[in-house]
Amino acid sequence: MRLFPWKFLLRLAARRFDIIDPLLVAARIRSFAQPSEVQEPIELLRAGIIFHARGLLNTKAIQHNLDWVWPYWVERQFNPRDHSFIPRAFSFSHINLTHRNWTALGVPDLPFYPLVDPRGLVTPLHDSWSIDCWFQDDQGISLCPSRMAQVDQKLIDDHRRQVITRSAAKGIVLTTEAVMTVDDGRPMLQLDAGAESTNSGWLVIALRPCNPEGVQFIEHAEVLEDHQGWLVNGQIEVRLTEPPQKYLFSDYRSGDVFFRLKEPQSTVSKSCRIGMVTAAACYRIEQGTPPKKYPLSISLAPPDSPRQIDRQNWLEAELPAAGIQIPDPWAQFLYRTATRSLIHLSAGEVIPGPYTYNRFWFRDACYMLNAMLTIGLSNRCRRHLDTFADRQSSAGFFHSQDGEWDSNGQVLWLFNRYRLLSGGDFNRDWLEPIRKGAEWIAKKRVFSTTDPKINGLLPAGFSAEHFGPNDHYYWDDFWAVAGLRAAAETMSALGFANESVAISATARAMEQDLLHSIALVAGETGLPAIPASPHRRLDSAAIGCLVADYPLQLLPPGDARMVATAEYLVENCLVKECFFQDMIHSGINIYMTLELAETYLRAEDLRFRGLFEGAAALASPTGQWPEAIHPRTGGGCMGDGQHGWAIAEWLMLLRNFFVMEEEGALRIGLGILPEWQTQAQLAYGPTLTPYGSISVVIEGQQETARVSLTADWYGNARPAVTACLPGCAHKRLEPPDYSAIVERKP
Repeated sequence: MRLFPWKFLLRLAARRFDIIDPLLVAARIRSFAQPSEVQEPIELLRAGIIFHARGLLNTKAIQHNLDWVWPYWVERQFNPRDHSFIPRAFSFSHINLTHRNWTALGVPDLPFYPLVDPRGLVTPLHDSWSIDCWFQDDQGISLCPSRMAQVDQKLIDDHRRQVITRSAAKGIVLTTEAVMTVDDGRPMLQLDAGAESTNSGWLVIALRPCNPEGVQFIEHAEVLEDHQGWLVNGQIEVRLTEPPQKYLFSDYRSGDVFFRLKEPQSTVSKSCRIGMVTAAACYRIEQGTPPKKYPLSISLAPPDSPRQIDRQNWLEAELPAAGIQIPDPWAQFLYRTATRSLIHLSAGEVIPGPYTYNRFWFRDACYMLNAMLTIGLSNRCRRHLDTFADRQSSAGFFHSQDGEWDSNGQVLWLFNRYRLLSGGDFNRDWLEPIRKGAEWIAKKRVFSTTDPKINGLLPAGFSAEHFGPNDHYYWDDFWAVAGLRAAAETMSALGFANESVAISATARAMEQDLLHSIALVAGETGLPAIPASPHRRLDSAAIGCLVADYPLQLLPPGDARMVATAEYLVENCLVKECFFQDMIHSGINIYMTLELAETYLRAEDLRFRGLFEGAAALASPTGQWPEAIHPRTGGGCMGDGQHGWAIAEWLMLLRNFFVMEEEGALRIGLGILPEWQTQAQLAYGPTLTPYGSISVVIEGQQETARVSLTADWYGNARPAVTACLPGCAHKRLEPPDYSAIVERKP
């Protein structure tokens, strides 16, 4: 292959067709980055190709057919009168950049993720077509939720997870209730639709060749033999409990079935070579009749798949998790739904999202599993840790994708954190992967005689957290140092003293090189704030350096470099009281916002409050956050519409409000807001710490508060415990009762 003159032929073809030389363009692009082993990971290129292929299909299907009923994001983003509008102009693909929001339905331990969008559109299978519901009265007045500016949508978290969407206008009320169940061992999506109207008309259950990303093909649909539903693409049955009065069909050339709702039924099937079949099941609703539900169900597993064993319901699954009691109903709801979402997103592999990010990355998994472990779901965490070695290369690299160097540090840190928080529980089969992982970091370091700012650091890599072009990101190095420290601790605790000493020496050497690099940069800039890499000026990517403070605690609380970095970010990168990531995300990022809040919380700086409240205000009505949020629409503009890392950080921040770990110590109540302190009772727990499982109760009075700790310590562990409520004098909680009265400062 090296002898084949492909570069010459590519350039010859470019000249022949009078287009720019692609090799020259690639070289120019790479010149913006530091030289590195991997320019663009093939995994991301593959995902990007798939993503934009859909965008190209959208380009052909949508803008020429804007009279169709499209998903909510299309109705908003393609409407020039809406502030979500994006001009299409020279954009080669049309993708959802304004309302990437959805909520996954599910049951514990089943990796199925049917989606509900902000207007009730239901996508039953991964990246499938969808089901929508409309109403049209006899005067031709229609209610289509995706075209409405406002609807009421909520998530009901009882023994199951149910999304209810209620749309009302012009005397019409349309309600849908979507839930996932297990029926006779089969995972099922159930959707109930009902309508009331001041005029008679038709409730329409519509089969749609689209989903929250855009077009998704329906090439054939036919009525089932018993007239109770459709068979879609010859594979998936949509079962209607009650036969409708009529079925209607249309194809791409004839237009949307929405235009044919007044017609009588004329066929029982339709095919479309383009893949844009639309269909409607129409139920007659007479004026003044009592509301009635019309259910449909879809099996989410192939007919020949094995039956699912009996599963826990949500109340059972969340039982071991720490509970919270605070006088903020919205924050408390977000905590509970985040707990359930975390359980759901780890039903199979740990995935950072149910749709766009329905695949494994070590980075997201480590953050999510740390939150899961900390709130008490240690058995679920261990189950996933047992699979990590399967993803390790023979060289010791914990591989998510090529060119990203943070994963080894994260995995080594998490293995040790599990050992600490579980009270010493440990699978000795993890030791060899840990040893190999630490060895990989040691061998991967770069030793430069020409650039002292990168000496001893990891190589330039593809931006781990969308920080920009390939570079020597401090994020990777902070994780590596923490991972080496953790590996040394693990080896020591398990009796491998020689290995521990060797790994500790590497950790100290790398830490010295890292801090020396940071000092050299500070000497050049005259600023204590740390940029994303030794080659970058301060910009929003500096958020990555805060990892040294949270969660790694490599530096003490209030370290001047961490505070200065946070100050820069607050002064330059906040939008709507949240962190705005300019790099790639070009949106408000919730998990980075909450990590910034953690730095202020640990430093006992009340500016954590604005970040906490800003993040809460941007959650969807169903309690979810997309990866990045459009600053004007408030909808998702990048990534998955229900992001696992974001919910993990919400759980950790509220936990740290009550219990903040430090080396040999616990600080209690750092985030208890002043107005909460006068409430009758606040509570959190049980939560796992390196010292044992603890629960906290805070009972407020006008001038004082009683702080009580219930602990089940591991062995002889007895950390220093201090009540640190904002606005109150610090006070030690002494054994054996760990209870004290704290007074508010005048």
